[in-house]
Amino acid sequence: MSSPNQPTWTLSMPAALLLLSPFDVLASLAMDIYLPVVPIMPGALGTSPAVVQLTLSLYMICLGLGQLAFGPISDRIGRRPVLIGGALAFMAASFLLAATSLAPVFLALRIAQAVGASAMLVAVFATVRDVYAQRPEGAVIYATLGSLLSFVPALGPIAGALIANSFGWRTIFVALGILAAAATLNAWPRWRETRPLIDGAARAGFAPILRSFAFWTYTLAFATAMGSFFVFFSTAPRVLIDKAGFSQLGFSLAFASAALVMIVATRFARSFVARWGIEGSVRRGMAMLLLGAGLLAMGQSLAEPSFVSFVMPMWIIAIGIVLTASVTANGALAPFGEAAGTAVALYFCAQSVIVATAGTLFIFLLGGDTAWPLAGYCSLMGGITLTALGILKKRANAA
Repeated sequence: MSSPNQPTWTLSMPAALLLLSPFDVLASLAMDIYLPVVPIMPGALGTSPAVVQLTLSLYMICLGLGQLAFGPISDRIGRRPVLIGGALAFMAASFLLAATSLAPVFLALRIAQAVGASAMLVAVFATVRDVYAQRPEGAVIYATLGSLLSFVPALGPIAGALIANSFGWRTIFVALGILAAAATLNAWPRWRETRPLIDGAARAGFAPILRSFAFWTYTLAFATAMGSFFVFFSTAPRVLIDKAGFSQLGFSLAFASAALVMIVATRFARSFVARWGIEGSVRRGMAMLLLGAGLLAMGQSLAEPSFVSFVMPMWIIAIGIVLTASVTANGALAPFGEAAGTAVALYFCAQSVIVATAGTLFIFLLGGDTAWPLAGYCSLMGGITLTALGILKKRANAA
């Protein structure tokens, strides 16, 4: 529960989304917008492809590990200083990345950029937990942020290619710096502190969160939902371009259609959650994933790869993603209002590990040029999540 001394936001939901979304999107955009220029970076920096690969890998690693550090920090000193500090670090690193041609400096600045991004993510989602945990708008906020992130992998590389082709690779990082500066200027006078003002909050640790079965159940559900999009993102180019013969433009439009379904579904998330609650929404979300998996398996077995056999089942899975991601944060973080930053950090870090490990394993084992990895991931992870929900419900009834 929120503290009675906790400051509240008076922003309308559109204004809140305008304030929150840029920081959420920038953390992912810094990875995806950079992808088109990766092949030319060894020459630009006078280094090897292995070092350039580190600029991708270390960004992802530091993005996850940084959240584990900034979660407790935000519980101690507040969300606002973590957000503003992270945004300024991200902005400065972005501008400096555009100015350097030295590989060691570039690598260090990418790490600094990731650290800033991790601070922004923690502050954003801890703030959402602080403000919206007990409000129906929370489902819309979470679903909208998730849906926006679905567009980044689709549109980020396109934007990066257009910018690099027109103005050079350095302009990509200038653009990131400008976007971070604009978001910071917007947030500076409007972002109010929301950390619960409860004595001892700074001493809250990881142990109570790690022992919570509800936390792990809803974190698993979130990983199942977001992992399905990760597997789709990873396999779609090989299925649609290599197997189905889509053009790059045709692929981009087909891919974006799944994200569009998520955006549309988000508009109804609030009413769904109000009707079904957290557990009911997750159950129905998992049911949509299982239905989509069944259709994918049928299409893979009976037909050639196509828009109908691969993308349209993903529309059903996309609705399941929205139903699930709209509520899992509240389900996982509800008992930890006094340590929301720490809980948020664990929530996203655990989700990332599950998605990266399980998603990659399915792709490796079942073939990345077929629908089987996506069907298999949704089926197995959805089934495990439903089992965990059943156990959680029994424990609640027995208590």
